[in-house]
Amino acid sequence: MAKPSPGSHMEYKAVSVRELLTQMKNLSELMIDLAYSAVMFEDRQLAEEVVKLEQRVNEMSYQLLLHAAMAARGRWEAELASGVSQIAIAADRISNAAADIAKTVLLGIPVSPAVKRALRRSEETVSMAKVEEGSKLVGKTLDELSLETKIGVDVMAVRREGRLFIDPRGDFALMPGDRVIIRGSYSGVEEFKSLAMGGLECEHSGEGV
Repeated sequence: MAKPSPGSHMEYKAVSVRELLTQMKNLSELMIDLAYSAVMFEDRQLAEEVVKLEQRVNEMSYQLLLHAAMAARGRWEAELASGVSQIAIAADRISNAAADIAKTVLLGIPVSPAVKRALRRSEETVSMAKVEEGSKLVGKTLDELSLETKIGVDVMAVRREGRLFIDPRGDFALMPGDRVIIRGSYSGVEEFKSLAMGGLECEHSGEGV
């Protein structure tokens, strides 16, 4: 696990192990998608998101290790704590690897065209779009938009005024200025970007959003 930076301090927080494991799993998956998309599109913004998420996973890993240490009072608890610790370390390694991939973009390190061709063979892609004022998406919840059904796009996260909402619920409403991280088919992603910029309708659904 990455050590806290000099002068920083991580405090123990009373969060359930199940909740931490779920969040770490979701964040690790998100980081992998964002890292490879950042490389494919040479997108610094996506790469920066991965680096920001790495710190969050590091903090969660620290919390899990504290849980494990505090719970190890007997043999059974020690065995359970050992398993939790291994999961925390594995998730942390995945996040660090994803961040290392993203940093190649931030450092301007060229990526082999063969690697990009391999990534493009994927049926899905990940990207980010900013919701502009006047977009039909503004003020509507994810349930109302039904993006996955209409255009085959899944909203993985939304960054709003410095705060990142991971895997937002159906009652989450989009607002102007939101930066929405999406995953889906290439055509679906492009259609979402058009909607975010002020496009009028979802072509695949045959009706307005």
